[in-house]
Amino acid sequence: MLWHAIAPSRRYTKASHDVVRHPRLCSDAKVLILYVQGLPDGGTDLALSEHARKLGIKGRAFQRAKEQLVMCGFVHERRVCGERGRWVTQQLFANMPMAEGDVLALWRDAGIGVSVASSPSARFPTVGQPGPRPVGHQLPVDEEREKNFPHPPTETPGADAEVPVGPLTAEEAEAERVLLSLRHASRGLRLGVAEARSLLAQTVEWLRRGVSGGELRHALSSNLPQDGVRCAVGFLRHRLEQKMPEAAVSVPDAEPVRPPSDPPPPPPPAVPRYVAPLVTCAGPGTEHVFRATAGETECPDCQQAAAWARWAERRAADLGVDLADDAAAAVEAGRDPDGWRGRLAAAAAVGVPGGPGAL
Repeated sequence: MLWHAIAPSRRYTKASHDVVRHPRLCSDAKVLILYVQGLPDGGTDLALSEHARKLGIKGRAFQRAKEQLVMCGFVHERRVCGERGRWVTQQLFANMPMAEGDVLALWRDAGIGVSVASSPSARFPTVGQPGPRPVGHQLPVDEEREKNFPHPPTETPGADAEVPVGPLTAEEAEAERVLLSLRHASRGLRLGVAEARSLLAQTVEWLRRGVSGGELRHALSSNLPQDGVRCAVGFLRHRLEQKMPEAAVSVPDAEPVRPPSDPPPPPPPAVPRYVAPLVTCAGPGTEHVFRATAGETECPDCQQAAAWARWAERRAADLGVDLADDAAAAVEAGRDPDGWRGRLAAAAAVGVPGGPGAL
């Protein structure tokens, strides 16, 4: 690195190497120290932020540089009460770190920190004469207007209502769950457990009148005032009273009046279950019986065997094979995969021109 420096003969500021090489100060903080140190005598009336703005140090960069200067002892601030009771902030800027004891001595020597405020009446001329203070002639802004607001009045009625203590019934537990879940619909409807239990009586009455939990939640959390809810308990109590649904009128069902001497009618006789009769099967083989539901003469097994035999005869006739002499053997062979199917295929290969390809 090449180094070339020319010592200035005028308009320069002496800077300590401890400041230039300070490890905890950023470049903006070091530039502020050099800039303020070179100010003329009449240029110290502005705040440190105004000097930083002239150097282009703004926003977060200035806040970080100021925090470092305060932490390292280069900048000290103090709020004092000035004239006419106004608070002002005094800043002390040094080109070297200073302890709190030395800074207090400088504040004391400069007379900063002594209250110099004077009473406004001590000045001349005093404007006007003292008069009585008007009391009770101005109402709150929300109550002096002759309009109906959706939010409840300032004084919540029924604040001394009894809060149920002990285990809750099923209806009370459901009502408490609905009231505590209103905070999910709007943050202004957040209730505590004690506040929710103070509204259980009216909420349970809604449920007893046939309103479901979802309908009750919608009725209490919809169409909220635009300026928000001031008192969640009063607002919900107001809605529970004003929007209470009508009680359902239950009419008991008319029952026929029977004379005391009229005995009840006998029950209808039980219809016996139909059971199909047992019939002796007319098919071949050992004698056996079955239940005929539609007038059958053969059991299902014999009907299936006869069907297999008829199909084998027709197939043999189509192929030119004589199997009528031993139909039962053909049926029994047909039940085996290697029985009559193989015999039919062999017969077709011998008796039909073209061999197996003709099948």
